[in-house]
Amino acid sequence: MAQNTLTASKKRLKKAVHRSDASSSEGMLERLFTFVFKGLVYPQIWEDPDVDMKALRLTPESRMITIASGGCNVMSYLTANPAEIMAVDLNRAHVALGRLKLAAAKHFPNYETFYRFFGEADEKANVAAYNRFLKDNLDPDTVAYWEGRDLANWGRKRITLFSRDLYHHGLLGYCIGFGHLIARLYGINPKHMVKTRSLEEQRSFFDTALAPLFDKRLVRWATSKKMSLYGLGIPPAQYDALVSANADGDMSAVLRQRLEKLACDFSMKDNYFAWQAFGRSYAPLGSETSAESGPLPPYLEWTNFEDIRERAGRVRFLNRNFTEHLQTLPDDTLDAYVLLDAQDWMTDQQLNSLWAEVTRTARPGARVIFRTAAEPTLLPGRVADQILNRWTYEEEESLELGRQDRSSIYGGFHLYVFNG
Repeated sequence: MAQNTLTASKKRLKKAVHRSDASSSEGMLERLFTFVFKGLVYPQIWEDPDVDMKALRLTPESRMITIASGGCNVMSYLTANPAEIMAVDLNRAHVALGRLKLAAAKHFPNYETFYRFFGEADEKANVAAYNRFLKDNLDPDTVAYWEGRDLANWGRKRITLFSRDLYHHGLLGYCIGFGHLIARLYGINPKHMVKTRSLEEQRSFFDTALAPLFDKRLVRWATSKKMSLYGLGIPPAQYDALVSANADGDMSAVLRQRLEKLACDFSMKDNYFAWQAFGRSYAPLGSETSAESGPLPPYLEWTNFEDIRERAGRVRFLNRNFTEHLQTLPDDTLDAYVLLDAQDWMTDQQLNSLWAEVTRTARPGARVIFRTAAEPTLLPGRVADQILNRWTYEEEESLELGRQDRSSIYGGFHLYVFNG
């Protein structure tokens, strides 16, 4: 059964990413991306759930569908009390992580155990907690994933990631770790950022220590290669969109700009994304930035734990393609759609198939949000007018919410509202 799930997952991923002939250079890059994307990519999702919830205006009647990714935002949306959340993902590792979070919310005895498992994710006791509280409450595919072994874990069971700092693993964790290594080679320790005490100190550290790294020959050479950003989950097609954000086609300049926003636009006391990027962890409990005051994803905050536990049964994590799952749903049934940055990967045909299903399944007033590597919305001129004309693009609100997004890695945030 687990092997069938893995095979189906691989087929869905290939269908989503492969756009070029296998013998072409672009086709080979796409196939290399799907190879590395098969395992865990995002131990933490990199879209700001607080911004999402402002845009979506969820109510107790809301039924929503989202791409799952690392599952943090799915769990965090429960704080807004929607009626139902369908979380789909092409990557079976993300689905397994989401199902693990749901089971933990339901079956762990207290908040402390839950936070130790997902907030610290670096204690041997977590493996014991999995065996005692979770293993018998998970479906066979999820158990098979977490108890499986692979080369990335040196033959150890994947569940041991929670005893070896989950956030240092997965493609994103390795990519951030590699960035730290390069910085250290030039005598810079990015972890010093988490010791800053004001926006002024953050700006000073960025300008004097981090920004000059992007002018280094090694950094400029590495970021010019599409493969260098696979660790951020960026396929070749999205790399092209991202580099277009700079007039000179200079990827190092684009990344410098995005890192500047992450480092300088939000206080370290409020930005758990910056903590993960620069400190490679969440702020420790008991510090000035504690569980009650952040910075933590909403689902990890102590004040939200009982709500998350009570509402966890409203979520389903599914190893599915977004469009294909919409095709199984009745007309006029959904209120909210979260597409993350997946449309940057899509061909015009895929975009039109997706938006035809979104439009068919949407209730009047339904809201769709997504991010893009470049700043502009990518839909006009690509999605058919007879579909897109049924939606209103909230341009000013999109720009403002994009400015508020603490993850800071995307060029644009976009909100569309269904006219009915």
